[in-house]
Amino acid sequence: MNQAATSAPLHALPLQGLRVVEFTHMVMGPTCGMVLADMGAEVIKVEPIEGDRTRHLLGAGAGFFPMFNRNKKSIAIDLRQAQGATIARQLALTADVVLENFKPDTMAKYGLDYAELSKQSPKLIYVSHKGFLPGPYEHRTALDEVVQMMGGLAYMTGRPGDPLRAGTSVNDIMGGMFGAIGTLGALIQRGITGKGQEVQSALFENNVFLVGQHMLQYAMTGKPAAPMPARISPWAVYDVFTVKDGGQIFISAVSDAQWRTFCEVFDFSDLKADARYGSNNDRVRERPTLMPILRERLGRYSVAELSSLMEDNKLPYAPIRKPEELFDDEHLLATGGLADMTLPDGERAGQTSKATLFPFTMDGHRLGVRLSPPTLGAHTDELLATMGYTNSDVQELRRNKSVA
Repeated sequence: MNQAATSAPLHALPLQGLRVVEFTHMVMGPTCGMVLADMGAEVIKVEPIEGDRTRHLLGAGAGFFPMFNRNKKSIAIDLRQAQGATIARQLALTADVVLENFKPDTMAKYGLDYAELSKQSPKLIYVSHKGFLPGPYEHRTALDEVVQMMGGLAYMTGRPGDPLRAGTSVNDIMGGMFGAIGTLGALIQRGITGKGQEVQSALFENNVFLVGQHMLQYAMTGKPAAPMPARISPWAVYDVFTVKDGGQIFISAVSDAQWRTFCEVFDFSDLKADARYGSNNDRVRERPTLMPILRERLGRYSVAELSSLMEDNKLPYAPIRKPEELFDDEHLLATGGLADMTLPDGERAGQTSKATLFPFTMDGHRLGVRLSPPTLGAHTDELLATMGYTNSDVQELRRNKSVA
């Protein structure tokens, strides 16, 4: 069994000593902040006094806040109050990096835009996460699902005539990651020039990048890409099979050598000897005759039996699993891919759960959870004190509801 990677010690984290102030909500901006926080930055999340709305979402949104806000501090400020906006500007001017993901012109209303802050802090790196980069669409309201629909991803994911969004917030998450990549590049450049800059990342442009391979497929072949469920697969055996007792498993054989092994493992000597199935391209052309045979024969096995045979013979396979089943995944548990954290909100507030970590190591260490997702305003007093506010000042700010 693989040795579990340990969590990186604080002194080994690459962004230790960097301060990030984030004015973000939902998924895209918080993802960028989480990347920087996991890599060691002090990330301060500025929330409205009623809290980030994702703290209170139901259903598919219930996991947003705990997933994307670990390793952060929380300060609750009402930007609509003059004193609140002043505090937010003071805090932003202590930062190396400011993150935001609000509608265009929102931050300017509070003097928190790049143009204003950079006058006083020319080394500031300011990262904006938007629906669209500046252009004809920039004032449209964007959501992950909106850009999936208009950017070709939903078309490619669903069956013909039935566009379907991807099963996770793919553009929000990757848009935040691209924001973080831009941040890291800007930090390196600042180290050379001493100057900050504005970085912009956007949902729509992220989505278009994801479908770029299909755009170039059309450029190369002159033929439009078919939705993935209807595509002509480049491999014959590359599909989901419903097998004994209704179980499902993905099985593939993507080379001629794998096809021969596959036939030997399951004693399909007749298929191995059949010239119609001699090469991968032959098998692709003969899929209409081959697949019904394979579905009937493999349907006699259980998922467990097929998994064991495929595993033992180093053939690609994957039982179809649900997200909640991954909490008990032996590989994730053995390699340190999950870490404990405390849930901050809702009926299970205060309970411990496993959280997924970034899928890479640095110097043999996973980037772990140093701070559980914060409760609302958990660090308000601490952060105000670092800016010179006394206890009586803080009490007065709370009385006039500038902070919480």
